[in-house]
Amino acid sequence: MSPSSPVIRVADARIRHDGNARFTPDGVSFDVRPGEVVLLLGPSGSGKSTLALALDGLIPHAVPAVIDGTVLVDGVSTTDTTVARLSETVSMVFQDPDAQIVTGTLLDEVCFGPENLSLPVEDVLARAETALRQVGLWERRSENPDRLSGGGRQRLAIACALALRSPVIVLDEPTANLDPVGTEEVYAVLGELVRGGDHALVLIEHDLDAAMKIVDRVVVIDRMGRLAFDGPAAEVLREHVDELLALGVWLPSATLAGLRLRSAGFAVPSLPLTPPELTAALDALPARPSPVEAPVRTPHAAALVEPAIRVTGLRVSRGRTEILHGIDLAIAPGSFVAVVGTNGAGKTTLLQSVAGVVAPPRGTVEVLGLDPARADVRALARTIGFVFQNPEHQFIRSTVTDELAHALELQRVAPAEIADRVDRMLARFGLTEHRDAHPFLLSGGQKRRLSVGTALIAGAPVLALDEPTFGQDRERAAELLDILTTLNREGTTVVVVTHDLQLVADHASHIVVLDEGRVTASGTTAEVLAGDALERAGLLAPPLVRAFRAAADPAWYAVTRLADLAPAPAPDRSDGGAP
Repeated sequence: MSPSSPVIRVADARIRHDGNARFTPDGVSFDVRPGEVVLLLGPSGSGKSTLALALDGLIPHAVPAVIDGTVLVDGVSTTDTTVARLSETVSMVFQDPDAQIVTGTLLDEVCFGPENLSLPVEDVLARAETALRQVGLWERRSENPDRLSGGGRQRLAIACALALRSPVIVLDEPTANLDPVGTEEVYAVLGELVRGGDHALVLIEHDLDAAMKIVDRVVVIDRMGRLAFDGPAAEVLREHVDELLALGVWLPSATLAGLRLRSAGFAVPSLPLTPPELTAALDALPARPSPVEAPVRTPHAAALVEPAIRVTGLRVSRGRTEILHGIDLAIAPGSFVAVVGTNGAGKTTLLQSVAGVVAPPRGTVEVLGLDPARADVRALARTIGFVFQNPEHQFIRSTVTDELAHALELQRVAPAEIADRVDRMLARFGLTEHRDAHPFLLSGGQKRRLSVGTALIAGAPVLALDEPTFGQDRERAAELLDILTTLNREGTTVVVVTHDLQLVADHASHIVVLDEGRVTASGTTAEVLAGDALERAGLLAPPLVRAFRAAADPAWYAVTRLADLAPAPAPDRSDGGAP
């Protein structure tokens, strides 16, 4: 394969899923050459994941869809070639790692792909060991993948792709379930992989703070699935930032901070793309027109009121392994609490115990006076709304409308009121045109919005959400967080599990830090960020915190979130967001 010849060529590609009226993507063209890392950016529903599935032939061979135009892999049309043949050139890391795990141990899972290439046994085992060591899972090679956390399964899926050693790896949100340190480690591995020039990566990602270290080119798809921009990463992100803001796509935190600094009157000639570039921009400022002072954030709830959630001596085991070791926790009503920790720390298990999804021991959890271990389904649904880490784990009805109506039907709400509330929720989350679609046929971002809608629609006074912004574009994530913030200000207690520590810094009133199944820190967001609790638990501070604390001038150290800086100018939406 010549380095100058494209290993992937997409020409005027239009893809329409069976049952859909629109093509997304719609007329997209770009090439990918060996050694390149190409980032696909676009709003939720623009066709990024659909395009990714077409690159390895799963569309149209496994997922029914119509393809117009051309998708070539190593000069071969994906529509005329089997998935097995294409897998020799393209490997895939799915948005949902559970969709690709098929065996009973980690070692078997990573061996599965090379075995199907009919490689010698010693080569298969050597590849598997190397890949598992690269993602930090070699010591757990004999375990069942079901015992891994969501982030652990994501690492396993990446290891499977690495073991194939395909010339092209397509990664759809590869770090969405990973903690910040895990994200940095994965990008270090991917960066090393492409450095030799023999491999190419096609990447769909929202955590651009880590990804920008290795991205060469950016291909932007607009809301209608059309090609908006294609060019060098720095050129596209810096020269078209206003159009990208209008599209609602993710941008690096450093870039958003640079825009706010400009709005505040600071001379930032070149927008930063990474935290180190932001620090360098701060240090290059000749003078500050006005001081930047981080506003004091006080907890929403009074400290002496009865907790909305009380956890006492909670121990939860999976099989013979204890996951949570005597958790004691009190969450005040009206708090916005973020539960953070490394992969496998027990965050999801804690949240599921609070919500009654995992049956906690009786008397160890109390939510507004209700014991989830004793409560019936209706009482629990009235008290706490829950969003799973994987949206598909909670879908039980055959249409989007019926899924939203389910909780209200359990409460025996009048049909006319159900119809009205469902219509309003569909409009709120941009799902009206998908009201009759099966939930499993939605895009990843649309599935997440539906799952959040099902939790919100019943009006429960406590909300528990596991990775609520997973799969969302920046605009939809901001809308969701605005909804949660508004509900929180109105008195709803919000508890989120997330790996997005910048989200935590920007929105949470309190942080709970878990480390190996134990609470190692708990307090207001300002208190926790000011200390070393995150680092002691194996986490990294949010990107902006790292960037501003590294500045030469200590006056910047108090800045921890975008709201501490001047508001960025609103994007011009007079053209509907199209560039």
